[in-house]
Amino acid sequence: MTPDLPLIFTILMGAAILAYVVLDGYDLGVGMLMPAADAREQNIMVASIGPFWDANETWLVLGVGLLLAAFPAAHGVVLTALYLPVTAMLIGLMLRGVAFEFRIKAQGWHRELWNWLFWFGSFLASLAQGFMLGSYITGFETGFAYLLFALMVSGSVCGGYVLLGGGWLVLRTTGALQQKALGWTRWGLLWVALGVALVSLATPLASETVRGKWFDFPRTAALMLLPLASAAVWIWIWRLTGRLQRGESAPEWGPFAGAVTIYVLAFAGLAYSLFPYLVMDRITIWEAAAHPSALKVVLAGALIVLPFIIAYTVFSYRVFRGKAPDKFYD
Repeated sequence: MTPDLPLIFTILMGAAILAYVVLDGYDLGVGMLMPAADAREQNIMVASIGPFWDANETWLVLGVGLLLAAFPAAHGVVLTALYLPVTAMLIGLMLRGVAFEFRIKAQGWHRELWNWLFWFGSFLASLAQGFMLGSYITGFETGFAYLLFALMVSGSVCGGYVLLGGGWLVLRTTGALQQKALGWTRWGLLWVALGVALVSLATPLASETVRGKWFDFPRTAALMLLPLASAAVWIWIWRLTGRLQRGESAPEWGPFAGAVTIYVLAFAGLAYSLFPYLVMDRITIWEAAAHPSALKVVLAGALIVLPFIIAYTVFSYRVFRGKAPDKFYD
C-alpha cells in the first residue's frame, strides 16, 4: 500500500510546530518576564534558558522548511498573507539573540539596555506569532473586526508564553524568584483561558466546515473531552501553584507539565478543526502537496535529520537539568 505522503508530512509539520511552541514558548515567556525581576534574578532567569533557547528555534526552522518543501502551494499563500508579521517575528528573534549574547559581557547601564532589548525581542516575536495565529484561523480575512481579533489573540499568546515561562522558572529556580514565578504562572493562566475562549468562539464562526465538525452531535460528543480535560488541567495548575505559594508540599514540575498539557490539548483541538485544510476552506493538504517523487526525497532527508534533533534536545535537557545557577555566564 502506498503511504499517504501529504498526511505524513502534515503530522511531521504539526509535531515540529507544537515542539517549537512549547520549547521556544517558555524561553520567550522568560524573556518577557525579565523587567519584573531584579538584576540577580535576571541572571538566574537567563541561566535557566541559556543552554536551550537557541536549539529550541530549530523546530521552527524544521516546521517552516517542511511547509516550503512539502506544500509549496500553501506556503506561497500563507507566507504572502503573513509577510509583515513573519518579518516582525524574525526581527524579534534576531534582536533577542543579539541581546542575549551582548548582555553577558555588558556592564552597568549597558547590561540593562540589552536586558530591555531582550525583553522587547521576546515580546515582538510572541506578539507576531499570536497575530499570525489569529489571522490564520480566520482564513486571512481582512477588516477591522478580524484585525481586532488577531490583536486579542496576540495578547493571549503572549500570556500563554508567560504561563510556560513561569512554569519553567518554578521548576528551575528557588526562593523569592520561584515565588514570583508562581504569581506569573497564575497570571498567565488567566490569559490562556482568554485565548482558548477566543479561538474556540472564532473558529466555528469563521468556517462553516468547522461548525459542521464541532456540532455534529452525537458523532462529535467525544470532542467535548478536549475542553473538559483542558479545564481540569487549568484548575489543577491553579490549585497547585496556590499550594506552592503557601509553602505546602507539591511537585515543582507540575505547573510546567500542566501548561504543556494545555498546549497539547489546544493544539489537538485546532488540528481537528482545520484538517484537512492548510488554508481554511481553500486548500487541502493533498491540493497543496508537492509531487510524490519530491515528497519521497524530502521525507528521506527529514527521517535522517529528525533523530539527531530529538537526540540533541534530550541530551541537552538531561545534561543541564536541575536548578539554574547564579552567575552562569559571568
